[in-house]
Amino acid sequence: MSDVTWDALAATGLQEVRRRAAVVHDVVGAEPVAVPGAQRLAWNDGAGQSTVWYFTEDGRALLLTFDHESDLNLYAEEDFALQESFFEGVPASLVALLRDRPENYESLNLTDPDTKRTIHYAGGVFWYDGSRWHIADGVAEHCRQEGLDLFRESGFDYCLKVYRFGQSFTPETFVALRDERGRYEDEEEKEADLARLRDIFARHD
Repeated sequence: MSDVTWDALAATGLQEVRRRAAVVHDVVGAEPVAVPGAQRLAWNDGAGQSTVWYFTEDGRALLLTFDHESDLNLYAEEDFALQESFFEGVPASLVALLRDRPENYESLNLTDPDTKRTIHYAGGVFWYDGSRWHIADGVAEHCRQEGLDLFRESGFDYCLKVYRFGQSFTPETFVALRDERGRYEDEEEKEADLARLRDIFARHD
């Protein structure tokens, strides 16, 4: 369990959470997806891991994380009933944002073999009630029964790392991290990326 990342998210005001989610969405070029009654923002690493946020008009939020190599990847098993159970404890109005919706890059669908209804897959399910964050009862109970570390198996730490909750979140920190990972061939490329990131951050200030 990652108390550090969870506590950092919990200590961040929803407006700032939403700003960081919007910045990251634009930085990675995530596809815009219209969802009635909510703003959807996403991140993916291009290798099967993803984060999806839903911010509702009434000040609540739903957060989904997914690690395709974990034991919480139910898409590979096509287990609709178990996936649906992960959302137990989450208000029906939030779960409705995921039901019978078109697939997108970060969220494929699992289908009920009997009713043919669909729901987006997710390994980690977390929600904000307007004042604090919660872990969905269903996924928490499944992890307890199976002896799984929810935060590790859901990819929570990895999928939220880019948002830097509890840390500095600026164009410069983005560039510094990318530079450490050897992304840039020269200073000119680095400066060009910094200018692009500054424009993105400015749009969301």
